[in-house]
This record gives sequence, C-alpha cells and structure tokens, in this order.
Amino acid sequence: MPADEPPLEFPPTCRPETVLLYNYWRSKCGKRRMPRRADIDPAEIPARLLPCLSIVDVVDDARRYVYRLVGTADVQVRGHDPTGRSVIEGFFGPDVENALGCYDTVVETRAPLLDTEPFLATNGRYATEETIFLPLSDDGEHVNKIIVFFAFKDVLDPNAPVQLDL
Repeated sequence: MPADEPPLEFPPTCRPETVLLYNYWRSKCGKRRMPRRADIDPAEIPARLLPCLSIVDVVDDARRYVYRLVGTADVQVRGHDPTGRSVIEGFFGPDVENALGCYDTVVETRAPLLDTEPFLATNGRYATEETIFLPLSDDGEHVNKIIVFFAFKDVLDPNAPVQLDL
C-alpha cells in the first residue's frame, strides 16, 4: 500500500483473524492502493479463515454487487448460498441499505472498511461480531472485486463447529 495511505486502525476488541487477513491484503498491495485478485493466493491464507471469506464482484449494472464465491461457514450462517445473486437479493446484514452502504463506501474510497456493528442473523441463531471489506482492483484504480470476511458466533451453541476456532 502506498506510504501515504495510513493503515486501518483496529479496536482492541477486534479478532486477531481480522487483523491477520487485513495485514495479508496489505502485504499484497505492494506500491498499489489495492491488490489484484491474482495477487491473492488462498493457499497463503490460514485454512480456518477460508470458510468465512466471500468474494463479491463489482458490476456495471443495476445489480451493483454480485456474490462470486461464498465460504461454507458464510452459507451455513445465512441458511442459503447466495453465489451468483446480487447483494440486493442475498444480502447479509441488518438491512439492504446497510449492506449496500458498506460496499459503496469501499468502492468510493478504494480502501478497506471495518464494520464492527454487531447484528443478529435473520435466523436469530448467529451474531456477527465484525466484518472487513477489502477492495481488489485489476487496473489499480477501480474496485472490481471485494473480499469480505466476517467473524461471528453461534448464540445458541457457542461451541458449534461453524464458529471460528480461536
């Protein structure tokens, strides 16, 4: 990441996995503002984080954002797989405006966004503790994909296997 870009500041309550993923993303920036998708190698990311990762395409039509890849834990928490659907159709958040607002902010600022506002999943079982949105750009200027990672807990069963193993 260019030297004039300040690093994201994390609250002390932030999960170490979120910081780890951000630092990985930052290391892939080089001198660019954001890395390319080709710079990201899933084999370099701790395997326990992959189920909580998604990649969202930024598209030039009314859909705006489309789920390209959705991790297995993300699918389990949602109760359905939104792959191939727009964020408008398959959002996960307090409401669609909140979800779109996070993506819009990342695209406009071309910078990561940490959302630490917890919310309860629509099924009432899972609580999201924090979500980080990490922009990717093939041309170095325009965000064309966003990596999304969220940390959550199972409210009804804190020892459930879908929970991150901390």
